[in-house]
Amino acid sequence: MVEEIQIRVTPRVAASEHEVAHYIASERGMPMARIMGVRVLKRSIDARQRTVMVNLKVRVYIDEPMTRDYLVPPIDYRPVSGQRQAIVVGAGPGGLFAALRLIELGVKPIVLERGKNVMDRRVDVARISREGVIDPDSNYCFGEGGAGAYSDGKLYTRSKKRGSVERILGIFVQHGAKEDILIDAHPHIGSDKLPHVIQAMRETILRCGGEVHFGTRVTRLVISEGRITGVECATGQRFDGSVILATGHSARDVYQMLDDQQVDLEAKGIAIGVRLEHPQHIIDQIQYHNPAGRGDYLPAAEYSFVTQVDGRGVYSFCMCPGGVVVPAASEPGQLVVNGMSPSRRDTYWANSGMVVEIHPEDLPEKYQSMGVLRVMRFQQDLERRCFAEAGNTQQAGAQRMKDFVDGKPSRLLPPSSFPAGLQPSRLDQWLPPFIGDRLRRAFKTFGHQARGFLTNDAIVIGVETRTSSPVRIPRDRESLCHITIPGLYPCGEGAGYAGGIVSAAIDGERCAEALASAPL
Repeated sequence: MVEEIQIRVTPRVAASEHEVAHYIASERGMPMARIMGVRVLKRSIDARQRTVMVNLKVRVYIDEPMTRDYLVPPIDYRPVSGQRQAIVVGAGPGGLFAALRLIELGVKPIVLERGKNVMDRRVDVARISREGVIDPDSNYCFGEGGAGAYSDGKLYTRSKKRGSVERILGIFVQHGAKEDILIDAHPHIGSDKLPHVIQAMRETILRCGGEVHFGTRVTRLVISEGRITGVECATGQRFDGSVILATGHSARDVYQMLDDQQVDLEAKGIAIGVRLEHPQHIIDQIQYHNPAGRGDYLPAAEYSFVTQVDGRGVYSFCMCPGGVVVPAASEPGQLVVNGMSPSRRDTYWANSGMVVEIHPEDLPEKYQSMGVLRVMRFQQDLERRCFAEAGNTQQAGAQRMKDFVDGKPSRLLPPSSFPAGLQPSRLDQWLPPFIGDRLRRAFKTFGHQARGFLTNDAIVIGVETRTSSPVRIPRDRESLCHITIPGLYPCGEGAGYAGGIVSAAIDGERCAEALASAPL
């Protein structure tokens, strides 16, 4: 007999399938020998009360052997050589999942990526911290895998109405991710593991007859009789076909290109703030209600905060337990920070973006005449200001959290994970008031909600600006095609229709389906 049951157990019991089986046998009043296997299907931590518990959905094999089956069946990707082709611009999650879905639908994908393959990117990413050198085509934002490849690999999303999250996670598992991502409530691959998964996805595309071109930056859309018929690249190459545009939220030259070619765009609100870093043990103590922290059986604790200040949301973003803060600028002369975690989430620190919601109308007056790219221009100027405040280096400016709130200088900073190094800076003074003032008030609120959170053992590091695209590329709700130019399918975060790896992947699949079903 095979049963699926829900149980609620201590972290110690949840850490071992043998202990789970023993617990079930005890609860059922049956000999342990009758339980021949237990498989965990879903797992979530409930830390709302003093005693932390783990909720499990398990499949129990009673009096019959445990079988090995797939939680999500693998997809059979078949060859598409010689079939109709489509262009996928960008090899981030939106582009990669679009390409894989095109293969399923019998369309040959030609993937054009401005940066390097995911392994070679590592050298360029390391140079940002070690030498302060930024390659504008190969960095934390650009290259195979996109921004997600080296920014944590978190797979939690609320975008379940638009597509199957389970299907997306299953494709990750099929390409080498651990099955835990199908089980955990907040799944996570890790920045150390995700590159290998991305490489396996590329190998599937190539094995099926698709193409992947690195170092191939698109510089112009080919428009014929009001329709997209291909793209031209900085290499001089031209590729023909309908276009899925999945360039990510930092491809500012693409937005400029679209504007120059008079492709309709819209200014979009974003969120801007700082990266907040605590010692992980402080977050563990707060979230698990225990001065001893998480103990032996619980993972590094996460948090989520949100409040309203003067009609704008202020919230935590991309929380990385057991992680590091990294320099994420995509052009020289900028300073931008982001966060990531290894798969084990085992560093000394926890970090999160702490950001303020910004609408286009919130910007200073000088930006209001800059058209659809005005939010992007503000974003660029703030990143340049941050770079200048850091002495034109990648050694980011930082301030102790309570000093930031109280308007005091921080002459000495605690140790940090930031690899390029930090220097004291008056973020409380040089951040635009409509951002800095809201952050300070929100930090006071979060400190009241979680005792110990507002502390000078934590630091704020500036600036966090790459939370989403500052531009939306409008598309038809049904066809997903651009509202005025057939053959162009704006996709994922860069088009303003996703927020994270899974939602971008889902959107990539939807764009692939729309393209494949459109008349030739």
